Amino acid sequence: MGPPVSTLGTPFKFRTVEIDGKRIKLQIWDTLGQEQFRAITPMHYRGAMGILLVYDVTDERSFDNIRAWHSDIEQHAPEGVNKILIGNKSDCTGTRAVTEERGRALAEELGIEFLETSAKINEGVEEAFFQLARDTKTRLIDSQLKPTWGKSGSQPDAVKVGTSPSHTNRGCC
Repeated sequence: MGPPVSTLGTPFKFRTVEIDGKRIKLQIWDTLGQEQFRAITPMHYRGAMGILLVYDVTDERSFDNIRAWHSDIEQHAPEGVNKILIGNKSDCTGTRAVTEERGRALAEELGIEFLETSAKINEGVEEAFFQLARDTKTRLIDSQLKPTWGKSGSQPDAVKVGTSPSHTNRGCC
């Protein structure tokens, strides 16, 4: 995907995927779970069509922060934005602090989908992005909602997809 581009201190990348024969350009923002981004994330949420809430399965604190981030999303993101809860570092079985069952239970409580991934060994990462893109495309087409893209009414160059704030960039295990 190339190196991240930094905007207001928040790195983002572009990624184009094909879903049902349609090319969808994703704009992926990563707030890295850092509190310094809490003040600017409402701006990111405004145009988001899909959000991945990511926590580190080896870090109880990152899991505990999910409810607060979800609350921020509910307050600032467009109504009906697609969300998936992601438990990352699933390959770190020896140092796991949050079980898959707890992750699934939280997702059920929040009314969102759940996946576990490992960015280190690239397991489930593609699935997560494709699932979010697919869910968002389905929601927009099935509901026949046409998002307001601005005064011109033309479609944007990219769809914003937020990743959660609650994961860490530390190495595994």
